[in-house]
Amino acid sequence: MEFGVLGPVVAWDAAGQPVGLKGPRHRAVLGRLIVARGRVVPAARLVDDLWLDPPDGALSAVRTFVASLRRALEPERAPRTPARLLVTEGPGYALRTDAVDAWRFEDAVGAALPPGELLSQLAKALALWRGPAYADFAEEGWAQAERSRLTELRLRAVERQAEAQLALGLAGEAVPELDAHVTEHPWREEGWRLLALALYRTGQQGDALAVLRRARSLLVDQLGIDPTTALSRLETDILNQADHLEAVSVWEAATAAYGRVGPRARLESTVGLLRSLAVTGGGGLEEARRHRLAAVTAAEELGDADLTARVIGAYDVPAIWTRSDDDAQAAAIVAAAERALPRQQHPATRARLLATIALESRGSRAPRAAEAAREAEEIARGLDDPGLLAFALNGVFMQSCRRAGLAPQRDAIGAELVALSQRHGLVTYEVLGHLVRLQSLSALNDFRTADDAAAAADALAARHELPLVAVFTGWYRAMRLDTEAAYCEAAALLDGAGMPGLSVGLLPLALACLRLRHAAPVPDVDYGPYEPWVRPLVLLSQERRTEALAALQKAPEPEPGLLLEALWCLTAHAARELGDEQQLERARAALTPAAAELAAGSGLLSLGAVADYL
Repeated sequence: MEFGVLGPVVAWDAAGQPVGLKGPRHRAVLGRLIVARGRVVPAARLVDDLWLDPPDGALSAVRTFVASLRRALEPERAPRTPARLLVTEGPGYALRTDAVDAWRFEDAVGAALPPGELLSQLAKALALWRGPAYADFAEEGWAQAERSRLTELRLRAVERQAEAQLALGLAGEAVPELDAHVTEHPWREEGWRLLALALYRTGQQGDALAVLRRARSLLVDQLGIDPTTALSRLETDILNQADHLEAVSVWEAATAAYGRVGPRARLESTVGLLRSLAVTGGGGLEEARRHRLAAVTAAEELGDADLTARVIGAYDVPAIWTRSDDDAQAAAIVAAAERALPRQQHPATRARLLATIALESRGSRAPRAAEAAREAEEIARGLDDPGLLAFALNGVFMQSCRRAGLAPQRDAIGAELVALSQRHGLVTYEVLGHLVRLQSLSALNDFRTADDAAAAADALAARHELPLVAVFTGWYRAMRLDTEAAYCEAAALLDGAGMPGLSVGLLPLALACLRLRHAAPVPDVDYGPYEPWVRPLVLLSQERRTEALAALQKAPEPEPGLLLEALWCLTAHAARELGDEQQLERARAALTPAAAELAAGSGLLSLGAVADYL
């Protein structure tokens, strides 16, 4: 299913046919939710956006429109089962899907890829356009900013496409599209620059100079602005036939060199690239995750045990969240590391394999994961390798949520990571240390120091271009503000972050915790992986006590992780409200080691003092 919003806003079924939306206001509701990019739009805001002068019963009408949309978007959904795509959250509604052309288009335009892959991706992205963005809603205030933003992205996509063609030596193919581009959009100086360069590279020096003169004339005479130095410099370089205008691009040179190395060196260099790619943002993280297992599999197929161990252990990307983004891949990586371990005697390589097992076994209760973390740390402390010790400490951290009350130990790990990294220039691990401290200090009710940790992480992220850091510091600040609006704003940071293990169910859980602490009803929405522990409270809010008690008794023990205390507190609250002494005793036993802490060890949401639930 796709939501075609680059042209008129409609929903499309699997066969590519428009879904039957009954009228313009149905389409407007869908369009408004798409513009929100997965964030909650309050029902009252929808009323204001749909009517200049809302009639009586407007709120009921919005609910009717939403119900119709749900039937259109999920025709196979059984009655009274929760919606998956158009969900109710807090005061309004949100669209939960990645199948939106506009979002796919934006991801493609911003992707960091080699020119060949980028060219293919941009061609597919530009083909998504079926007319002006949000054409059905050109006059609506809520759509205008998004219309302008997408239009600008489309122009940038055309220019990035030309850049990729030039990098691949396809200057002749770039000329016609660029010529049309600058004719339609004469203020685009980058378009003029690329057109002149493309003409020069196809041997048309005179035409290239004529294009630059035409650009100057249009910019000065018609728009009243002077050309940038980039255009003036290009004209001078063309007149002088500067060598660099014909220089082979970095990507071309790198690709050519890459093709000359053997498969073993190629695999090891690939893992190095994936490691760097993983910290660049959502698209990079998803790509790294997608190719990582393929690299490990290829190494195993070569039958070289040492190479396999190096390929597995080289992916030492700092990890802060304790739920896996891809359980199947994590299990496959752990299995490969276990296969490589018996054949590997080199201490440093063994430690990397063990640290990998500890990291990829996050959320596991198996003793093996904790054993691997301890052994990796023991080996690393005996070697003079700061990077290896930081990697091993990351594994120890990932296994430090197996029971409640371990925030002081995690804080010690964070402090050591910061100190170690500052001494040896390990920037990404220094950021990890600050984030670990942010989480543990939140549990220890030391928010002044936690604020300093958040500021230090943000400063490093800005200096070293680490965009994913803002997701965690942004959610931390939302927890500090402790309002629904702050959490909804923080949820926007997860858009395109490439961390489903973090994002799925997090906003509903945070809002449920907030409502519980303020004695407000817990909404009936999709809580993703946290459903078993929230469902009893939802049913209690609906005064369905018998069903709530059954749901409570079915709820499993919370998995190890940074939300362990919070989920146990939800269980304790439900058990107390329902008078289930057996479940309450289980929760008390689990929470007692954290009696002096706050249920805020994730650094993302809080349930207040653990003692309140004992």
